[in-house]
Amino acid sequence: MEKHIILGIDPGSRRTGYAVLKQCGNSFEALDLGVLRAEQFDDHARRLNYLYQEIDALIAKFNPDLCAIETPVYGKDPLAMLKLGRAQAACILAVTSNGLPVSEYYPKAVKKSITGNGNAAKEQVAYMLGKLLNLDATSLSNDATDALAVAWCHAVRREDPSSVQPLSRQGRGRSAWGDFIAGNPERVKK
Repeated sequence: MEKHIILGIDPGSRRTGYAVLKQCGNSFEALDLGVLRAEQFDDHARRLNYLYQEIDALIAKFNPDLCAIETPVYGKDPLAMLKLGRAQAACILAVTSNGLPVSEYYPKAVKKSITGNGNAAKEQVAYMLGKLLNLDATSLSNDATDALAVAWCHAVRREDPSSVQPLSRQGRGRSAWGDFIAGNPERVKK
């Protein structure tokens, strides 16, 4: 029976959710999940270093085979989006420095892999994860739940590649904004 350990990450410049999901065939177990709190640092560079070190430590502790990370797609504040992108980059750098492959997923793809609806509310995603993994979803933070959802999405994607599309622009001829607009038509103001 094939066994995989997947590290799921929901990056944030202040709070980064993480989850370690063990998959043995059709059986799943959440080994660990939580939140890395970088808000303790006033300096953004120190936050990024903290995220890098903590992700590196999680990899050393759990020895995952794979990593999946959520990709930020929109925001009202350009500076906040820049900081969020840097946090994602720090996490990706920690993962790739350990020789692990990284797959990126849009939030809608993550939600769809769990609930069947890319527009599902966070509460619906948490509820379904609770049922699927026999967890008390009410006790989980949104950041940890999101990271667990990303790990689950990647596990499902590996089992059935047609079920969820990862973030990829190869051969599709669209930009990231084009992908976002195509996946979020209700957000376009006319």
